Amino acid sequence: MATDGVATAAGAAGAQGAAAGAGGAHEAAAATAGVQGAAAGAAEVAGDALTAGRAAEPDLLRITDARMLRALAHPARIAILEHLALDGPATATQCAGVAGLSPSACSYHLRALARFGFIEPAPDGAADGRHRPWQTRVLGIDYGDPGSSGAMLAAEHTLTQIVQQRLDEVKDRYRAREAEYPPDWREAAGMRSDVLHVSPAELAEVRDRLAAELSRFRRLDPVDRPPGALRVQVVLDLVPWFGPEDAK
Repeated sequence: MATDGVATAAGAAGAQGAAAGAGGAHEAAAATAGVQGAAAGAAEVAGDALTAGRAAEPDLLRITDARMLRALAHPARIAILEHLALDGPATATQCAGVAGLSPSACSYHLRALARFGFIEPAPDGAADGRHRPWQTRVLGIDYGDPGSSGAMLAAEHTLTQIVQQRLDEVKDRYRAREAEYPPDWREAAGMRSDVLHVSPAELAEVRDRLAAELSRFRRLDPVDRPPGALRVQVVLDLVPWFGPEDAK
């Protein structure tokens, strides 16, 4: 599965997992060492993943580690990463309204995203706390492998469910106020469906060609947008309409 501009995301950037209140003092030296080791491991995993992902496509992160998926799997983190990808650098206070959390809770989630390499401090920003602006390191994520382990599949499914919830929220908000939109927007928007009879290779070709066409209109930089251009969510969902036994 691929999520572009997340973190659909975008995006996106679109997540479940760890609760914002994690914390508690670790009094034992062994426990402290374990936390530090986990953080170092997360940074190493994130660095490797970013390198591999960007080698294939700039700003698209290919995730192959369940720990990174679990780190992203939280509605607030999906909302924050999406906000940074679409609207640029922001502080914890600025992200609070987007995520529906307090600035201190957003600070926690921002640090978690940074620990796994999804975001980083913006250059020339404040040094600490809620006034530090953060920027995204990726504009989309890509995950899913036929040979995934059970742990990886579970993490993929969890993240997919949260991303789907985020996508549905946008659609539901539009539906609730559809009658208020101008006629030209209502005419252009809406769901379109079709049925294809294709081989796996042909389906991949269809996906890639549609994705390439859509990317022409992403225009994350406002200066690239023509007058009247506004943000629209597009979901490309190619679903096999047959049982797995039919593909053998």
